[in-house]
Amino acid sequence: MALIALMTDYGWTDPYAGQLKGVLHQEAPGIPVVDLFHALPDFNAHAGAHLIDAFTFPVTTVVLAVVDPGVGGPRQSVALWADGVWYVGPDNGLLSVRAQRAQQSQAYRIAWRPEWVSDSFHGRDLYAPIAARLARDEASRMIAAGDLQAIEALQVEFDSADLPRVIYIDHYGNAWTGLRAALWGPQDRLQLKDRALPWQRTFSEGGKGEVFWHSNANGLVEIATNRGSAAVALGLQVGDRVAFVPSGTALN
Repeated sequence: MALIALMTDYGWTDPYAGQLKGVLHQEAPGIPVVDLFHALPDFNAHAGAHLIDAFTFPVTTVVLAVVDPGVGGPRQSVALWADGVWYVGPDNGLLSVRAQRAQQSQAYRIAWRPEWVSDSFHGRDLYAPIAARLARDEASRMIAAGDLQAIEALQVEFDSADLPRVIYIDHYGNAWTGLRAALWGPQDRLQLKDRALPWQRTFSEGGKGEVFWHSNANGLVEIATNRGSAAVALGLQVGDRVAFVPSGTALN
């Protein structure tokens, strides 16, 4: 059965996510809609691209992804098929890491337009109807009708290499980075703010208040502490640089 997952920077208290869901329930009745993420870093498509890639979805999922500071401008809109999952959103780099890392992918320019579309809310007026139609298994019909037009590459592509920065801070104060943990091991130390952090397998293995790095449940290097906020302890913000370097080497 199809599933629609929402990943946006709309926040949890404003009406925007609810408006998306209203359109989806109208256009794709009976198809579950999951509010996965409405706290992608504001306006930060680069961080969002790495967060989107970190999540795995069942085949037939449609991911409606929006971080779109250029809404209403010249940027294009796209639907991306990647390893059996559809992604719908702006062509501003947000979907580019997933496109490049997928084993199989195909991007499509969204040529369809509704009778009326807001200049500032394409998530509701354009992406939600497209996501609903994809969830209704209408992809072939949309391609045949020219509503989705195959393109060789996305207009904006970020480097698909790991992003050595903090890309998200959860409400516990755990700081997710754009580094894939599988590329590193327990002997490696994470350097940031002139500190070299050790590895711990999980929270309970660190001493209370100790700041460390570990592989989080989505496979990213995460900075954490046992029963505390790593973000507060280290004064971390989204965008802070991190790196794996030999112990004792300061970060430039």
